Amino acid sequence: MTATLSAPAPSTTRKGMLGLGLGNTLEWYDWMIFGLLSAFLGPKFFPSTEPLSATLNALAVFAVGFAVRPLGGVLLGTVADRMGRRRVTLLSVGLMALTTLIIAVTPTYESIGPWAGVILVVCRLLQGISTGIEAPLSTTYAVELNSAGREGRAAGYMSFFVNLGILLASLVSFATSWVVGGDTMQDWGWRIPFLIGAVMSVVVIYLRRALPETLHETERAENSSGAVWRGIGRNWLGLLAIVFVVGSVQAYNYAWNVGLPNLARSSFGEDPTKVFGLTTALGVVLLIGSPLTGMLADRAKLSRTFIVTRVLAVPSVFLMLLYREPGLLGFAAVLLGGSVVLALNMTLYNVVATSLMPKSSRATGVALGYGVAVALFGGTASYLMVWLQQQDITWMFPVYTAVLSVVSVVLYVAVRRRGGVFIGE
Repeated sequence: MTATLSAPAPSTTRKGMLGLGLGNTLEWYDWMIFGLLSAFLGPKFFPSTEPLSATLNALAVFAVGFAVRPLGGVLLGTVADRMGRRRVTLLSVGLMALTTLIIAVTPTYESIGPWAGVILVVCRLLQGISTGIEAPLSTTYAVELNSAGREGRAAGYMSFFVNLGILLASLVSFATSWVVGGDTMQDWGWRIPFLIGAVMSVVVIYLRRALPETLHETERAENSSGAVWRGIGRNWLGLLAIVFVVGSVQAYNYAWNVGLPNLARSSFGEDPTKVFGLTTALGVVLLIGSPLTGMLADRAKLSRTFIVTRVLAVPSVFLMLLYREPGLLGFAAVLLGGSVVLALNMTLYNVVATSLMPKSSRATGVALGYGVAVALFGGTASYLMVWLQQQDITWMFPVYTAVLSVVSVVLYVAVRRRGGVFIGE
């Protein structure tokens, strides 16, 4: 008779959730550091005499990492559905740690020429594969570790640690710039935040080694690759909904966390230390909002909370049109004015995506939809936003993001009516 796994003990669950959470912190710290420091990385890794062009080069590399997320989701998600969740979470965080260390110590274009850019792109591709599975799998893992009816709290917990990583990225960038100064930050100080991320990985890998497995042996035996993909095929509308549920909020997220700060520094010449200070304040709002939103979702029902908060995102993204000229006051008003609605949406999108796939194909299906979404809509958002501003047609970006948000709600409702929502109802 095939053995099955018993339910994890409460202490094991708590330790497992901590390992999952801190892994998300590391992943998103490393991921956001690259975006936040793009204005510094561009001139160091690519030949250019004009700051905005160099920044666009770095943001293009930032977007390249998103392009391979679907590949990471498909390859590693299939492994997670067939062989278990634990080993894949260890692989993803180890890969992110290694590539972050390499970026920190890679010589600049001035020293090794085009190879500097090549190394940067390769590292970003590997980071894309890592994050292609990390966010969807960790939320799947968290939901499976917790009892039914606590999906919102699980989402809030994981989102808290994601936002902790984003906050730490801003905070470390701010502190480094404040301590070493703007000129030194441009010269070599940008390496310090990357080195800190590499050091953090040691603790995370240690904690993740103790994660319990949530995919039972019988489930693993039944989950051939063919069975996994047949499950995704039967739930194709759910997969399409995942793409827009994730993609719309990621366009909003990267506009606020990457696009606006880079616009402020490269186009409007704002003081980098003050910009990092304001992005840190944004991180605090996201951090506090995560557990509160999770508790609200469990009380008010996940589906209802998602629909209301996603509709609120439509007017919220138009706030960016208020930042049309240099001035930290305008930047702060836009960044923080849209922060509450961003926190509501960033907390719930992963658990909503998880609810749209059955357990047997959940890791692969959610990771595939997530990867396609961030490749199409998230990774291109900051570049598109800065480019549209350069063309003097900034108004197109909030229209684009608002349309994505409306489509996500329509598709989610359609899936619910077909009975394709598997948790949180």
